[in-house]
Amino acid sequence: MEAKTKDLWVFIETNEDGSPKKVGLELLNPGRTLADKQGGKLVGVVVGNNVAESVEQAGIYGADQVIVVEGPEFEKYTTDAYVNALTFLVEKYAPTTVMIGATPNGRDLGPRFSSRLKTGLTADCTSLDIDEETGNVAWTRPAFGGNLMATIMCPDHRPQCGTVRPGVFKKPEAGENKAEVIKEDYHVAAEDIRTTLIETIKEAAGEAVDLEGADVIVSGGRGMGGPDGFNTTLKPLADLLGGVVGASRAAVDSGWIAHAHQVGQTGKTVGPKLYIACGISGAIQHVAGMSSSDCIVAINKDEDANIFNIADYGVIGDLYEVVPALTEEIKKLKA
Repeated sequence: MEAKTKDLWVFIETNEDGSPKKVGLELLNPGRTLADKQGGKLVGVVVGNNVAESVEQAGIYGADQVIVVEGPEFEKYTTDAYVNALTFLVEKYAPTTVMIGATPNGRDLGPRFSSRLKTGLTADCTSLDIDEETGNVAWTRPAFGGNLMATIMCPDHRPQCGTVRPGVFKKPEAGENKAEVIKEDYHVAAEDIRTTLIETIKEAAGEAVDLEGADVIVSGGRGMGGPDGFNTTLKPLADLLGGVVGASRAAVDSGWIAHAHQVGQTGKTVGPKLYIACGISGAIQHVAGMSSSDCIVAINKDEDANIFNIADYGVIGDLYEVVPALTEEIKKLKA
């Protein structure tokens, strides 16, 4: 397909109540930078039901234009309805680039939609830029089990498509909503939707860890030495700071803590205000998942650990001595 514009689209995924999922608003941040480099508009695309809040938020967080498809058939995500709607919009407006959050739904929508348009898609990206020589989007993502980073371009087909991990980018600063809103009267007939959502099973309480939304994460790695310290040492500090407990892949693979807590390329990508790394060496796979944190504190017995290279503050010492002492001092300050 030939692009008719230089516009960059961000798909603003919605919840069932019509509110926006965080990742769509996050993508307006790099979207602004890339759209300006491409010389086009930043366009938010909202598909759902009762989506006035998502449309408003897209404008507040920087979209120049918001294209809306709304109807009861879009209240719950189905592949057929959403792929049909997004394909219709892209064929009509022909943007040069489409970005989608790498949520479970986004990871389903992206490849189906790009395949229908016979274009390429780079999945699970953690970095974005414009290649100065060609003007193509440079999509960077982990490859070979996270052991290296690959930068991929789509030079011959449009639109350029990619899914981007939640938590990689910060939401832009809120501003005045100046976005032009375009409402498309597009609907999908019931007989064209081949799946029916029968039941939604909520995640078990023990697995419900909101790493991506947390402001504070206290993570443990191989240096924990076993499972007990996550509850007895890290959790009290995390609870005191209003945060959650995270972990490195080494700790998860050792069976010390559930995969829901894993931070890194094969876990969650996070960007909290405060990230406390306890007994974590700082392997590239882990660092790629938390390096965008506002403030990183590293606690490790090994003074040569790589984690100190990216830490804002470092403590060389036994985490089982440092963390309890830190917890007690914070309790005194809060008293």
